[in-house]
Amino acid sequence: MRHELAGRLWDARVGVRAVRPLTESQPGLEVADAYEIQSINIRREIDGGARIVGHKIGLTSPAMQQMMGVDIPDFGHLLDTMVPDAGRPVSLSGYVQPRVEVEIAFVLGAELRGPGITREDVEAATSHVLPCLELIDSRIENWRIGLMDTIADNASSAAVLLGGHQYPPDVIRDPRTATLLVNGELVAEGSTADVLGHPAEAVAWLANALGEFGVPLEAGHLVLSGSCTRAIDVRPGDRVSARFEGLSPVDVDFE
Repeated sequence: MRHELAGRLWDARVGVRAVRPLTESQPGLEVADAYEIQSINIRREIDGGARIVGHKIGLTSPAMQQMMGVDIPDFGHLLDTMVPDAGRPVSLSGYVQPRVEVEIAFVLGAELRGPGITREDVEAATSHVLPCLELIDSRIENWRIGLMDTIADNASSAAVLLGGHQYPPDVIRDPRTATLLVNGELVAEGSTADVLGHPAEAVAWLANALGEFGVPLEAGHLVLSGSCTRAIDVRPGDRVSARFEGLSPVDVDFE
């Protein structure tokens, strides 16, 4: 069952099309099943030459949990193929129903291995943080996803668009307002405090969740801590800006 469902998602990604929710045909799908489906397709990516460069945390803010109808976070893998060159326009031709989110990205300078990881451990292990835009996508039609669907679909990952300026982790110790603009219009607003109280708390959650599988967060890896705002649809021709109070903006043109 897991391999069949993984194949369904793989074919949808390769064919740039959406499929019906996995939970419609498998209503008994459990968290362990969903993460194994995700892992099957990540192994396929690695076999094809991709390399894991980090993880993303999803569904950490009340706005995103309410939007998706869930009440706990999830996580997915980041591959080197998901990090486009900074400053260049991003093509949307390979995505099914793309959306953007405003996030803080952590780059680790030391390994984090759960359980028992705290926010303070995360801050001590972090080399630097960057503002970023995450491009999310769902291979599930019309975003009709529950928790099992999005986990299986690599937490609806697509790409990460990193800001060019690096900051020490203490720059986000106090909450900072986050805004998302599309073509100059303010479309969403939130705060770093909306991400489990603090983005570093989200990274600690991930380290402890992965610790249950015996997997560490590796030094040098990138970790996306979760969206500070609700996700917004993006279309070819859009110019999107992520802005954090007092930090440099992230501006991306989509084509």
